[in-house]
Amino acid sequence: MPYTHNRVFENANMAEIEERTRRSLAEAGFGVLTEIDVKATMKAKIDVDLQAYRILGACNPTMAHRAIELEPRIGAMLPCNVILREVENGIEVSAIDPVASMLAIENDDLTRLAAEVRDLLVRAIDKL
Repeated sequence: MPYTHNRVFENANMAEIEERTRRSLAEAGFGVLTEIDVKATMKAKIDVDLQAYRILGACNPTMAHRAIELEPRIGAMLPCNVILREVENGIEVSAIDPVASMLAIENDDLTRLAAEVRDLLVRAIDKL
């Protein structure tokens, strides 16, 4: 089972794709709660050079609230991560599939909610 929804933007630059990703996520009701510049972190911590790689922790507050009501400890699995990374031919954007990430939790209501969140994320990535 795939665990991400992916798109590659050929001959694109990171700043442009990041701006478009943030805008599309916002239009789908997601805010970016966390940001990790993996390239800078790896360089600072272990002196390794990576291609550009950024993780955006996206959260739809309404969906997150519903999930917490269904499973109070679900916060351990939030927010939904969206990565932007430099690949050979451009920039790849990948969004987590919340259904795949929730497989360990036996709660049918949560699975249905995760499918709703997945649909929102897929639409946001497809709109880029």
